[in-house]
Amino acid sequence: MARLAINGGEAVNPNGHIKFPVISEQDKEYVMRALEEGVLWGPYAPQVKALEKEWAEFVGTKYCLSCNSGTAALTMSLAAAGIGPGDEVLSPSLNFVACAMAVLHCNGIPKFVDVDPKTFCMDPKKIEAKITEKTKAIIPVDLHGITADMDEINSIAKKYHLIVIADSCQAHGATYKGKNAGTLADMSVFSLNGLKNLPGGDGGLFNTDDEEYFVRANQCRMFGEVVREGVPRDYNSSGVGYMYRYFELPAAFVRSRLTSLRDDNALRRSNAQYLAEKIGGLKGLAVPHIPENRQSVYHYFRIRFSPKELGISMDPNLFRAKLQKALVAEGVAVSRWQTRPVQLQTLFQERTGYGKGCPWSCPYTSGEKVEYGPEDYEVTKQILADSLVLYDSIYPPNGHDLMDRYAEALNKMWENMDEVLGIEVAPDDMVLRD
Repeated sequence: MARLAINGGEAVNPNGHIKFPVISEQDKEYVMRALEEGVLWGPYAPQVKALEKEWAEFVGTKYCLSCNSGTAALTMSLAAAGIGPGDEVLSPSLNFVACAMAVLHCNGIPKFVDVDPKTFCMDPKKIEAKITEKTKAIIPVDLHGITADMDEINSIAKKYHLIVIADSCQAHGATYKGKNAGTLADMSVFSLNGLKNLPGGDGGLFNTDDEEYFVRANQCRMFGEVVREGVPRDYNSSGVGYMYRYFELPAAFVRSRLTSLRDDNALRRSNAQYLAEKIGGLKGLAVPHIPENRQSVYHYFRIRFSPKELGISMDPNLFRAKLQKALVAEGVAVSRWQTRPVQLQTLFQERTGYGKGCPWSCPYTSGEKVEYGPEDYEVTKQILADSLVLYDSIYPPNGHDLMDRYAEALNKMWENMDEVLGIEVAPDDMVLRD
């Protein structure tokens, strides 16, 4: 058995992987063409308009708005939904803070629903217990490139007259029962962050088939004004809004990347499925679960570990930390995505909000203190303790040869488990917040 690299052995993958995105000549041509046009900004500038048209066609919705981040797109959606003081919005505990932050931006109260242990998406069975007379919307998140259980969620929403906003920021091109992410809710949003499947450095996209939501979202994007193409601007804000517009150069870059999105996603799927086959037989290791009615675009590839199945009596978080340290030494780009459930972040525990406890202390709330108890994040906490994710190493142009080396590195861990268990980890390696 080869000695682990962390103990002086030869690393399986010493040269790392090719970072995503690789800038192509076409990408440069699109951006240079935008520069030559001499237009840098504007809500109806040519690159922005073209991107919105092309993304709406790709997804299959009537309307699309571009903006400067996925978080902005979420805020626009919530504003379009009329979320305001005292309104409660449900989102999953395993997620980036943006969903809950956008709710706060609209003076709403975020509430949290735990996730399914296999798909990592919001668990529909746990939604109804969180609904009150103040609940106005649900934000299911298409996590790691797989859509949430949208039929079940939409059914619950219809029963309680709730608006559904799909956070598809990690799911560009994913499908659910043959339908595209972006078409499965009242409104949907996507991120164009530099590591997203469709990268733009930063940026966001808003999709809907509803004209009223479209108009309201555009108001939020434009200082609360109704700004129409070809109509002189009135400079009259009818509500609170922001400056969320997108810009010409990144819009041009995203347009270029959109031309290869389907091929890029196909390679992600190929890499992920190949790696899953190579390592799926390892005892005590679980690869991503993709239901038959969904097609994932594998934004992340999350691997779960069970020391108990290996006959090892050890806290899963400690076992995970030792594996992570050993795998990184072998040249495997594993890391953590989130270190605690969203509601355990200081903002929600201390309820600092805007100051003086707002919006939780707002007189428009139900009067009952919103509690963020363990029942809302038990599964999420387990997932964060016993799993690691692969990021752009499964992205183009990396291929099966890299997946072979990753599989070799994981097999090396299992063959040298005594060495793994002997690895010392620092407190920072063990971060899992209670």
